[in-house]
Parts: sequence; structure tokens; C-alpha cells
Amino acid sequence: MSKMVEKMNLKNLTPDIDMTEKCLTVPDINRPALQLTGYFDHFDSERVQVIGYVEYTYLQTLPMEQKKKIYKQLLSYKIPCLVFTTEIFPDEELLKQANETDTPVFSTEQKTSPFQAELIRWLNVELAPCISIHGVLVDVYGVGVLIMGESGIGKSEAALELIKRGHRLVTDDVVEIRRVSDDTLVGSAPDITKHLIELRGIGIVDVKTLFGVQSVRETQTIDLVITLEDWNKEKEYDRLGLEEEYTEFLGNKVVCHSIPIRPGRNLAIIVESASVNHRQKQMGYNAAQELYRRVQESLTRNIQNISVRHFKFETIPIMRIFFLCLCKMQRNSMIELKNL
Repeated sequence: MSKMVEKMNLKNLTPDIDMTEKCLTVPDINRPALQLTGYFDHFDSERVQVIGYVEYTYLQTLPMEQKKKIYKQLLSYKIPCLVFTTEIFPDEELLKQANETDTPVFSTEQKTSPFQAELIRWLNVELAPCISIHGVLVDVYGVGVLIMGESGIGKSEAALELIKRGHRLVTDDVVEIRRVSDDTLVGSAPDITKHLIELRGIGIVDVKTLFGVQSVRETQTIDLVITLEDWNKEKEYDRLGLEEEYTEFLGNKVVCHSIPIRPGRNLAIIVESASVNHRQKQMGYNAAQELYRRVQESLTRNIQNISVRHFKFETIPIMRIFFLCLCKMQRNSMIELKNL
């Protein structure tokens, strides 16, 4: 709760209450309008209770005895805290009963609606489900790229090259992932390793000190996962990208690419290209689908000149079809496809 007070710049109206043991468990708030009228059915007492100008003016219309009764009933539910917005201050009676029940009371200068929105956003991040994984998180052209792979495969070296090319580091080695919504994952660094990169043979590198504050950022949404793996000539790698592969964290799916590592391959450029291509797909353009469309158009224009036996379009790899079409147009002769 102390973190919330500092973040939201709240004024503590009950300084005698020890907040070291106070904690918030629900990432939501409640405006106890109905509760101030005496209706406590389905009251969610675990939420932060926010009293705005409307609730405050209603309380001022009540006689003192009735207000005492409402305050006592409200505070008996062991609510985490009360927050008064719009520079309004509670009655002395409420502060007295709050101290007796060990309930913190705060005030803020902010209007009620902006305060609620900012507090809910902050609580959703702070109280979101969280896991820690091994990897490197970088911001590449505004796309949050999580680089994963076995230890020593070159994740930190790739991140360092990306930083040299003007991109930003979020965290190295340990990535804390929070699920802030059904479609959003946010990654950050543990405080102990923030802005640091470990390079074998060199040691610890302070990226913020070495490359400046423009080379780091605190948090970043995870939009793309790139898994580095040793090159396996027996494995079939995706060469077109017509179908997306996904990996899952905390129930949320993220697009994932497996990149084989081989001497001579520039990982930084590959990661940059994957990031830009992912962003392009989000904007509605898919290069693989564009190639597929061109091949289909080419086949449509030339199919009447091709003699086909046992032809099944869906089972033929698109690049082979494209090659056959080029051969047809270049040689201007009949092409016979057998057992495809």
C-alpha cells in the first residue's frame, strides 16, 4: 500500500496507522455510493474504496448520528483503505473511527474519474499474475521481442548488437512477465539486474552507463518471441511464413519464430527483419500471402497451356508451383507433372 501512496501522490490523513503490513489483493476499486445509504449486500470490501464529490455531498446532508452509524458499518468490513478525491476531506468522526479500526484514509487533488482510471491501470500491472523466465527482452522498432534459447547460444550478444544499432534493452537473462489483460503481456527486469548484460569472456556490462539512457527502457509489451536453436539439417524450417506459430505465457498466446543458428548469420539483422515483418503483418500486409496471390494469378493466366496429370494444387508446395510456372513461361512448352 505504501507503494500506491507514493505512486499516486496521496496525502495520508491517518499517519498514526502502520501501513507496513497493509497490502492490496484486488486490482479494482469501488465507489461505495449504495453502501453509504445502508445497502451492503454484495459489497466487495477487498477493493480500494473511493469517495468522490457526489458521495461527499450526500454525506453532508445526513445528521451526525446517522453518519456515525454509516461510518461504523462501512469500516466494520475491514476495507483496505479509503481515498477522498477532488481535494475534499472527511469528517473528524470518520478519521476517529478509521484510527480505531486501523483503516488508512487518504486524499488526493485529482478528479475522481482520472484518478480511478490511473489507479486501476496501475493496480492491473502491479497485481497481475507474474512469472520469471530465462531470456532477453528488447524493444526493436517499437516491437517487444523476447529472445529465448539455450544458455550460451548468443542471446545477450544479439541484444548487444541490437543496442549498438539504436534499439533498447528491457532486461537480460531474467524476464519478469505479467499478464495485465487477456491479450497483453508486459515484460520487465528484476531490480537487481536492471540495465545489466552479462557477456561470457567480458563480464557484466552496464548498458545505461555505456550507451546512455536512450538505450534502455523499464517495461515493454511482448509482441514477438524468437527462439534461437542450433542448426539441424534434418529439421524442416519454415521458409514461407504462411502459417503463424505461437507460444503461450500465462494463458496468452504470442507469435513465435524459431531461428536456426549457423556461423555467418547476422542475428541482429534477422531479429530486426522479423520485427518489421511482424509489424507489417499487424498493419495488414503479409509478404507470404502476396507471393501466394501472385502465383495463383500466374497459374490462372497460364493453366490453359499446361497439361496436368494427377494435379492436386493444395498438396504442392507453393515455391515448386512458382518454379514450374516460370519454366512454362520461359520455355513456352508443355509441362507434365507426375506423382506430385
